[in-house]
Amino acid sequence: MLLLHAGVADRRMWDPVWAGLTATHDVVRVDLRGHGESSARPAGSLDPVADVVAALRALDVTRCHVVGASYGAGVAVELALSAPDLVRSLLLSAPGGALIAEATDQLRTFFGAERSALAAGDLDAAVEANLVTWVDGPSREPLDVDAGVREAVRVMQRRAFEITAGWDDLDEAELDPPALERLPEVRVPTTVLIGGLDVDAIADAGRRVVHGSPGAPGVPGARLVEWADVAHLPSMERPDDFVALVTQHLA
Repeated sequence: MLLLHAGVADRRMWDPVWAGLTATHDVVRVDLRGHGESSARPAGSLDPVADVVAALRALDVTRCHVVGASYGAGVAVELALSAPDLVRSLLLSAPGGALIAEATDQLRTFFGAERSALAAGDLDAAVEANLVTWVDGPSREPLDVDAGVREAVRVMQRRAFEITAGWDDLDEAELDPPALERLPEVRVPTTVLIGGLDVDAIADAGRRVVHGSPGAPGVPGARLVEWADVAHLPSMERPDDFVALVTQHLA
């Protein structure tokens, strides 16, 4: 099993589910480039799919179940499209990244707050903008959220900002046509998990993956699961239930 983390995190986000998942499966978790301990600036474009393929090849992994969170879910789908021989199934938790169809008002508010803070050199404010949006969600206050989850994401997000501080000039590799236009090509069992307290763009992305949209069908046979009481990081808020969901998905 391969675990791909959210953009606000690194491989440490899987700590709460690690014991449960590794009890029954061989599991690999990576830091995507620009996160955690993957700090080397790429020689060319930022290409997370190529990095993941290289990591799997180096580990002699020829086929695996892929669990992706947020940005990592987008990478997971792009991996399934680019290297279908590697992917046995997909579990997409709060799908984001390449799977977001449009910038909603909620997303624009977040991007504005983050950009303003970074332009002012205020990393603390930029991190807090991410916590408010992705950990708390639009309808909760910080005190409504587990303090340990908030602090863990704070550490991981700040680390990502520090690593990528000089990477503004990098281009990011993108599929052409994009993943959202190629969902019917994904031919592996797929489960999508969304949180009822997440931002609207993520709920929209999850439903597009499962049900499609006008002129753009979804993944054939994909299943949608919604947890009403979590925001963008279900595996950190309900780790035991997440392990059970993965087990059910694989069954």
